[in-house]
Amino acid sequence: MGKFVITQRKDGEFQFSLKASNGQVILSSEGYASKASCNNGIESVRTNAADDARFESKESTNGKFYFNLKAGNSQVIGSSQMYESEASRDNGIESVKNNAPDASVEDETVA
Repeated sequence: MGKFVITQRKDGEFQFSLKASNGQVILSSEGYASKASCNNGIESVRTNAADDARFESKESTNGKFYFNLKAGNSQVIGSSQMYESEASRDNGIESVKNNAPDASVEDETVA
């Protein structure tokens, strides 16, 4: 089963990563000013991951493939790593859809 990991950046912002059961990061968030906002972002991933229309498949200028997961307001909630092929990217999307709904949350920030 996957898990969300909350960390704090050097600039004080909070972010989360969704990791697959093998420990690989499959989705990373933007920075959040508060931990509460970060937790809201996690809940947004859980909600939106079930909707294929929320995934935006992209190709970078260097020919690598990635995706964004967007909320109902079209704001990006999280982005994937770069993949070598479209098929790998599509597998990443499926992994988010499978892992996000039941993923546990691990808070690695200082209490």
